[in-house]
Amino acid sequence: MKPKILTTMRGYTGSLLIQDAIAGVTVAMVALPLSLAIAIASGADPAKGLVTAIVAGFLISLLGGSRVQIGGPTGAFIVVVFGVIAEHGYDGLVMATFMAGLILLVAGYFRAGVLIRHIPEPVINGFTIGIAIIIATSQLKDLFGLDVAGVPAAFLAKLEVLWEAGSSFSVASALIGCVTMVLIVLFRRAAPKLPGLIVAVACTSACVAILDLPVETIRSQFGELPSAPAWPTLPVVGFDRVIELLPSAVIIAFLAGVESLLSAMVADRMISGHHRPNAELLAQGAANIGSSFFGGLPATGAIARTATNIRAGGKTPVAGLIHAVTILVVMLLASRLVGYMAMPALAGLLILTAWNMSEPQKWRGYLSARKSDVFLLFLTLVLTVLADLTVAIGVGVALGLAFRLQRSNSAASDWSEPDR
Repeated sequence: MKPKILTTMRGYTGSLLIQDAIAGVTVAMVALPLSLAIAIASGADPAKGLVTAIVAGFLISLLGGSRVQIGGPTGAFIVVVFGVIAEHGYDGLVMATFMAGLILLVAGYFRAGVLIRHIPEPVINGFTIGIAIIIATSQLKDLFGLDVAGVPAAFLAKLEVLWEAGSSFSVASALIGCVTMVLIVLFRRAAPKLPGLIVAVACTSACVAILDLPVETIRSQFGELPSAPAWPTLPVVGFDRVIELLPSAVIIAFLAGVESLLSAMVADRMISGHHRPNAELLAQGAANIGSSFFGGLPATGAIARTATNIRAGGKTPVAGLIHAVTILVVMLLASRLVGYMAMPALAGLLILTAWNMSEPQKWRGYLSARKSDVFLLFLTLVLTVLADLTVAIGVGVALGLAFRLQRSNSAASDWSEPDR
C-alpha cells in the first residue's frame, strides 16, 4: 500500500521534471473549466470545484497507487451531489464527503481494492450512461439561456419545467454553447495533446465580453470568485446526522472507489504499468477527507484528465501535484478573469463530457452481449435516471451477482478500456 510517488522518485531527473511540468500545466487547463462546470451542475458554488481540484487533486497524486492518476471532481458525482445538497444542504454534503473518505480508508486498510473486478460491467455501463443522460439534460437551461428559477432534481419533472420555459429561449446563449462544442471537437481532433477545452471556452467567453452579448457568465450568476481557498474547518459531527447521511456517504465512497480504480486500470493499459489498488483507495479516502475540510466536493480519479496527462507526457505523480498547484495559482492570481467564463460555454463543455462518458462507440457491442447483460444494463440505466442512483447500483449489483452465480462457466470480468 506504499504510495507510488515513493517508488517513482528514485532516480528522478531534471528531464522527467520538465515532462511532468508540461503535462501538469496542460491537464490543469483542462481541469479548470471542468471543475467549475461540475460544481455548478452539482448545485454548488463554482469555487468549490476549484478547491476540490486543488486539495483532492494534490492528495490523490501524493498518496495514490498510480504513476499518472489525476484526481478531482468528476461528472459521476453530479447526480449524487445535487441530490444531497437539495435534501441535506451543503453542510450535509461536506459531512457525507468526510464520511465517505473514512469509508474509503477502511476499505483500503482491509485491501478491498481487488473487489472492483467483481462488480458486473453492465452495471457500471448502465449507471454511467444514466448519469450522462442526467448531466446532459441538467445543462439545457444554461445552454439555451432558459429563464428558470429552479430546476427540479427529478428527471421527468425537470423535463416538464424546461419545456414550459421554452419561450425564454436565447439565441445568443445557444450560439455560444454550440460554437464552444464545435471548437472543443475541432481542437481535440487537430491537436489532441493541447488543452483545447480551456481555449474553446476562453474564445467564446471572450466573444461574450467583447460583443456585450446578453449571456450569463459565472460572475453575473454567482458573483466574484474568491481569490484563495477558505481556511480548513472540521465538519460538525452528530450521531443523528451521521445516520441520516450514511446512505449518501456509502454511495459517494462506492463511486469514488469504482471510478478511481477504473481510471487507474485504463492508465495501466496506456503506459503498460501496474497500479496499487489499495494505496489508491487510501489516497481517495484522504483526498475526500481533505476536500471536506476545505468545504469542497467529493473527488475521485478522473479518466479523461488522467488520459490527458499521459498524452501530454506525464510520467510520475509529480505531474498531478503540478496540476493542483497550477489551479491554485490561477485561483490566486486570475479569479476575476475566470469569472468571465460564459455559462452556455460551460454547459456545452459538460454536454460533450456526458456524451463521452456514455461511450457511444460501444453501444452496438452492449446490445450484442448476452441477454442477461443487456437487461442488467438497461435496468440500471432506467433506475439511475428515473429512481435513485443508490437503488440502481444496489439492484444492479445484486442481480448481476445472481446472474453470475447461475452461470457455472462464467469467466472473470474482462474490462474493456473506457474512452470517457
